[in-house]
Amino acid sequence: MAGVDYSAWDHIYVSDDDDAASPFVDTPSLFRMRHRSRLEKMAEFQQRGEDLANNFAECKRLLEEAEGRLKELELGKKVGDKDEDREAELSKIQAEVRKLKEDESSFGKMIEEHRREKKKLPWNVDTISKEGFDKTVLNIRPLRTEDTDKEKVEKRESFVQRHATQIRHFGLLRRWDDSQKYLSDSPHLVCEETANHLVVICIDLEIDEKHALMEQVAHQAIVMQFILDLARALNVDPRGCFRQFFSKIKMADKIYQDAFNHELELLKERVRSCAQIQMESAMKELEEEEKQKRLGPGGLDPVEVYESLPKEIQRSFDEKNIQMLQEAMNNLDPEEGKYYLKMCIDSGLWVPDSGEGCDEEDEEEN
Repeated sequence: MAGVDYSAWDHIYVSDDDDAASPFVDTPSLFRMRHRSRLEKMAEFQQRGEDLANNFAECKRLLEEAEGRLKELELGKKVGDKDEDREAELSKIQAEVRKLKEDESSFGKMIEEHRREKKKLPWNVDTISKEGFDKTVLNIRPLRTEDTDKEKVEKRESFVQRHATQIRHFGLLRRWDDSQKYLSDSPHLVCEETANHLVVICIDLEIDEKHALMEQVAHQAIVMQFILDLARALNVDPRGCFRQFFSKIKMADKIYQDAFNHELELLKERVRSCAQIQMESAMKELEEEEKQKRLGPGGLDPVEVYESLPKEIQRSFDEKNIQMLQEAMNNLDPEEGKYYLKMCIDSGLWVPDSGEGCDEEDEEEN
């Protein structure tokens, strides 16, 4: 019959009370000093373990980020987007990933060594037992501070610059299953920036009179907006709940489907209205540019001046008949004739020679 193994009790540091002490030494003070020294060593040992764990976690986080960037660069390389900067960045990221993997392995070994040392430490009155529960952890999503308008714009521009092709591809998908699979493969697209850029694409398509494509991309924009709304309602990360949206929408719940279609129609109307406003604004800018280009030497618009002239003067300009113009001017009141003649010269409608200009002024004075 095997005996009981008491080896676990061989390294118990029970107390300092049995230690012999000189009668000239204050024994309680000596015990307090020894206890304080032991606590300080335990605290140093525990702090070293915490530092190793924190460094290991930080190294792991940096490794995940680096592997994510490496995956994006390799994906761009496969689709044929090659340039020297991308190749250099790819080599740099690969080296960074190798270095981080080595650091992760090194930290893992040090943590394992620290655990072995901890098992070898003798028990004492402070470590022989411990409380069952010392803290309570609530799984609540931390509140985030709102970004400023400038930060939002910079974040959106950076995101769109990196993922514009993927966002456009998602906007052209038609089947629910295709959209769900694409978001599963690219969960970083489930965000506010994607929804906003899809609306921008809709406006551009409407301006280009590609109405069918605009309606398709608008459908995907509402899909993304509904996913974000669901995430806000559940107070979770939208990347973790987009599958719930597709499960719900594919069940053909009439109330939910009607709400989806209603929001889709509202978005289409807003897109058409915004596109119309942008086109009108562009036309006004173009007209203003053309007007500035055709201004005469006196700063007057020849079109506006022509429309304000009497019919006989307009007719003389239409027929390019100088004699008819002179007769029309002579038939007017002298002051009125000078006024119209000055307007014609300032707008560039009439560019008289120096001699002809003098003759006309003499005729008007007569």
